[in-house]
Amino acid sequence: MTRSDRQQVIGIDLGGSAIKLGTFLADGTCINSISIPTPQPPIPEVVLDKIAAAVNNFNRHNKCLAIGFGTPGPVDTQRRIAKVSINLPGWNNIPVADWLEAKTQLPTLLENDANCAGIGEAWLGRGRQFSHFILLTLGTGVGGAVFIDGKLFTGRCGAAGELGLITLHPDGLPCRSGNRGSLEQSASIGAIRRQTGKDPDELGKLARLGDRAALEFWSSYGKSLGAGLASLIYVLTPEAVILGGGISASAKFFLPAIRQEIERRVLSTSRPNLQLLTAELGNRAGMLGAAKLAWQLVNI
Repeated sequence: MTRSDRQQVIGIDLGGSAIKLGTFLADGTCINSISIPTPQPPIPEVVLDKIAAAVNNFNRHNKCLAIGFGTPGPVDTQRRIAKVSINLPGWNNIPVADWLEAKTQLPTLLENDANCAGIGEAWLGRGRQFSHFILLTLGTGVGGAVFIDGKLFTGRCGAAGELGLITLHPDGLPCRSGNRGSLEQSASIGAIRRQTGKDPDELGKLARLGDRAALEFWSSYGKSLGAGLASLIYVLTPEAVILGGGISASAKFFLPAIRQEIERRVLSTSRPNLQLLTAELGNRAGMLGAAKLAWQLVNI
């Protein structure tokens, strides 16, 4: 397919509370972006109608060539169906690509939202200097992306890399996935609120003011996260672990505890020169990674 330099694709990042959409050039330049509330309850038809209306508004001048769509959960191997989302009730085997293509006339590809963030970081962010890395997104849920030999790893059925759903505490709190004591139950925004009665942003502000209780909380948070990461490092031996999502804004308060826990739990032979870093692209990473997917679809 031929295209001019000003033609664009649309990257979409669907979340439980907000939907981020942007138009992107082939070099990753964002031309325009918006954030709109996710309808509540998030009935698939209602959500997709709202997204389609926003896409059609963006594409009034027919400059857009394709859609990349990040969804909070695994997708099928053809990247067309949202298989399940534990944080979007009712999203089970939703043919998102078919629906959007019918409503927008634009070819569409799906991917897990954390994988999209990983693709974005690998393209233009912190991951571009590594061939082997793990991205962990710390937010409403805890998502993950795995890159091996410079390629996103999704496994035989498209669902690999659900790093937040690994077991951390076998008899811990129940998770919407059906697991108990998952990493997400210790490291998500909801987990932080449950443990402290405060939002992560508030705890970050308190820590910056030297509040002892906040600093102690972040140290404990880092210890739990480090224990979860230790298992992942043993399995994947990455060059880097990259932390993204809203909670990573306070990373400087919990990174030391993560490092200490990893050094205590993981043999040095499994972590040579391991780097522990924060993501570079912020809340644009998911949209950008989705746009990269769309450019790949255009260039097939």
